[in-house]
Amino acid sequence: MDSHRACRPPRTLNRVTNTWWREGAVTATAFALCLLGGVVQVDDTLTAPPAAAYVIAVVSCAVLPLRHRAPLAALAATTASGVLVAPLGLLLSPLIVAPALITAYSYALTARTERRAAGAVLGTSVVLLVASTPLFGGVSWQDASRMGSVAAFPLMAGVLGHSVRNRRAYLAAVEERARRAEESRDGEARRRVAEERVRIARELHDLVAHQITLANAQATVAAHLFDIRPEQTRKSLNELVETTGHALDELRSTVGLLRQSGDTAGPAEPAPGLSRLPVLLASFRGAGLEVSVEQDGTARPLAPGVDLTAYRIVQEALTNVTKHAATGTARVQLAWNRDRVTITVADDGEGAVAVPGRPPGYGLIGMRERATAAGGQLSAGRRPEGGFLVSAELPLPPARSGGAP
Repeated sequence: MDSHRACRPPRTLNRVTNTWWREGAVTATAFALCLLGGVVQVDDTLTAPPAAAYVIAVVSCAVLPLRHRAPLAALAATTASGVLVAPLGLLLSPLIVAPALITAYSYALTARTERRAAGAVLGTSVVLLVASTPLFGGVSWQDASRMGSVAAFPLMAGVLGHSVRNRRAYLAAVEERARRAEESRDGEARRRVAEERVRIARELHDLVAHQITLANAQATVAAHLFDIRPEQTRKSLNELVETTGHALDELRSTVGLLRQSGDTAGPAEPAPGLSRLPVLLASFRGAGLEVSVEQDGTARPLAPGVDLTAYRIVQEALTNVTKHAATGTARVQLAWNRDRVTITVADDGEGAVAVPGRPPGYGLIGMRERATAAGGQLSAGRRPEGGFLVSAELPLPPARSGGAP
């Protein structure tokens, strides 16, 4: 017994102790009220409680600790004890049926039946309590008033128990809604954090893959021309320095997105878009890739997010050509339609050669994710005539009415 107590947490022991103290206080109070009700006799004289009052008090109060686990059985037992009050020569009063009032409250508080069924049970209990008096003697005005009070008190206890039950159910529903709302907020926060991580991962991948590929190509050209064309080597090295400088600037800007809210913010540069496409193509031409550009239709401004997506798709597609395609040429085409712009990047290379043990890249995955997030779509694959083709369709904002630009 002592070992089981030692294993219980302190909160559980305190809860059990408080429950026993509360039940003991309720039972002792009900017992005292029963005996006090037995002091008043039928002829309105006061005497010591007879043995019958002790019997009623002991029997009706013995079931009170069970009223939470078996409320209907406890109510039936206390009602039966109240029915025996008049046959045993005692005066029926609210005091002597106090245990029945307590069980009526507990039944209404914990009953799992419908409200009508619970009301019928309480009504039956009241009828049984007050019916014993006229069956075992005449009914005077005083008897009628006592019967009315005996009938009213259990009904009031039942109404109070039902109100407390509704109040607890309401508070439980409010707590449940608050808990679900908190879980929903946490889930939404986790979802946004995951989306932000994916977005930053795409930015870092596009930045690192593009700039490092250009730097590698420029370093290769410089090493190849070092002995035979020193001036061209110097030009390639200068371009390499410029490329790595741009890479550091963009990397610093992207990593700045990870700063905490209280960190000092550095100077923010505007996100790149198709307006910077000539600079991007020039960087690839400096790395030895000849890129041609074609435009069909009238160019229109893009939303900032779509503009960045278009730029990154062209950047990543040309980076893949530089890294994987055995060719020195690529073609970029922009086709402007009424509601979308189609971007295609094609080459005539033989494709990449798989390197054993090297994990697959995330370039195509990132481009598809970008296009989908912008409300468009992207397809990529080998061309029947040879080479590789990346094609993306991105939405355009609605054209202004009246022919306004």
